[in-house]
Order: sequence, then structure tokens, then C-alpha cells
Amino acid sequence: MNTPIEKRNEVLGKTLVEKLEARQFEAYYCPTAKEALEKALSLVPEKSSVSWGGSISIRDMGLTKAFHAGDYEVIDRDLGKSPEEIADLHRQGLLTDYFITSTNAISEDGILVNIDGTGNRVAALCFGPKNVIVICGLNKVAPTLEGAVARARSTAAPINAFRFMGKTPCVSTGICHNCKSPDCICSQFLISRFCKPAKRIKVILVGEELGY
Repeated sequence: MNTPIEKRNEVLGKTLVEKLEARQFEAYYCPTAKEALEKALSLVPEKSSVSWGGSISIRDMGLTKAFHAGDYEVIDRDLGKSPEEIADLHRQGLLTDYFITSTNAISEDGILVNIDGTGNRVAALCFGPKNVIVICGLNKVAPTLEGAVARARSTAAPINAFRFMGKTPCVSTGICHNCKSPDCICSQFLISRFCKPAKRIKVILVGEELGY
């Protein structure tokens, strides 16, 4: 029998799918990360070129390993051996058939909010790859657009600053200081309120906590 949390997540997932589809996103709800993994793989034909951003969500659920193990042309920036090689792989990723990422936050009316340091991830969301697959745990849902921006800045960004071991004020205090530090990872802000061309961005919502 489903728990109250699972029941709520299923209803919320259905609501968000409807909100996203009204904005021309292609959207799905999967109760578990395992089901989300299977859904993501079903959307990407074999032989496709695939790349991804720095998402912890897609790594934790085993999606990057599945692409490496499958019959895909993988462009993996994690394999770069120098900053120059990593930057080149970032550029190559913008010309793939499929780009895989998460999102820092999503509002209850279906708007995606992302903050990026290098900018390759938000660039891919805007333009470049033929298709983008966004995988988002329901822990990243905020009531409003303003709440989604606040979540991206106050929750996701400081945690990612710790992850990348940057020397930013938020690493010292745990809160955003709207800094101009050389290590700042809040260089680019992207609000994706409508998908154009229609269904280019495919959002898989997951009823489990994923990422930050």
C-alpha cells in the first residue's frame, strides 16, 4: 500500500506533468529513480550522441553508467584531462542528439530555474542539442517562481560550491552572499518558462529525493 508521501507525490507529479505540457514541455512522472532511469533510456535511441552536465541526480541513479555501457556515442566531460580538453568537450556536448541534465528548481506552475557557473548546462537548455532530458526529484519543487529562484540560490548553489571546493563566501557561511568571487558558480541564471520547439525539452519528474 502506498504511503501518504507516495500518494501525495503521485498527485503532485500528475499536476506538474499537466503544467509542463501546457508550456510545451514533454513531461513524465516516475515514482522511483529506477523507473526514471528506464524512462530516460527509452527516450534515447541507440547510436544517438549523448552528453550531460554536472548533475549529481543522473550520476546517482546510474544513468551516466548506463549510457557508457550501451550503444551510444558518449561525450563525457568528466574524462577531460585538462581544463582545455574539458572546455572542448563542453562545446561538443552542445551539438549532441541528447543532452541530459537536472534542474536546480521547478515551480509548481512548471517553470524551470537553473544557475550555472561555466554556462554549458544552461546553454544546452536554451539551444544546441536536438533534445534535452531533464530529470528532477520532487524535492526540488517550489511553490512559486520566486521560491524556485530562492531554492536555486540558497540551497543548490551553496551545496554545489562545497562540491566544487570553491573559495566563496557561501562555503564559509552556508548562505548566498550575492558574491563576485572568482570562484563564483552563480554566473548565469536561466528561467525556462516555455519549451520551443515544442517537446524539445523532456522533463522526467521523480517521486524520490534526487540531487540538491
